[in-house]
Amino acid sequence: MLGAAIACCWLLSTANAWAGLEDDKYDGNIFALYAGNGSLVPPKVSLAQSMQYEKPALLVFYVDDSTDCKRYTSVVSQLQAPYGRAANFIPVAADSISPQTDYDETEPGYYFAGAVPQTLVFDAEGNVRLNETGIISYEQVDDVMREVFDLLPRTESEELRRRPINEVNSELVEES
Repeated sequence: MLGAAIACCWLLSTANAWAGLEDDKYDGNIFALYAGNGSLVPPKVSLAQSMQYEKPALLVFYVDDSTDCKRYTSVVSQLQAPYGRAANFIPVAADSISPQTDYDETEPGYYFAGAVPQTLVFDAEGNVRLNETGIISYEQVDDVMREVFDLLPRTESEELRRRPINEVNSELVEES
């Protein structure tokens, strides 16, 4: 009984370790917590593999304890819905980039500008088509992805919406 009382007192006296969307505190995998998409981290392929496969890629530098990165996760997750099968999504924790003087063009460190979030879009040939730091809009990245995949501009394409098939699955259909 005394042990339980001591444990309760200890728990009540410890400082809170609460973190949230509006602070720069660590609270775990931000893609799972704030975008509802734990499938992004760890990435399925590296930048070198994506370039080797000649597949377009979206590279995002982030840190788990950044308010801006936490806010930006939903944009990355939304982009995965239309482009996730056609492009490789490669989130890279900026903290994991080892400092060195030279990087190969297939290494994320070659492109890191030192600020997060940073978003790069590569075409199938490995050319950088977008390199922006900070929170950018879905539309800004989508415009570049549309160019990479030779799709119609958003203003000329049909707006699709999700129609539920059952409790789990949905499909994209024309707006009615």
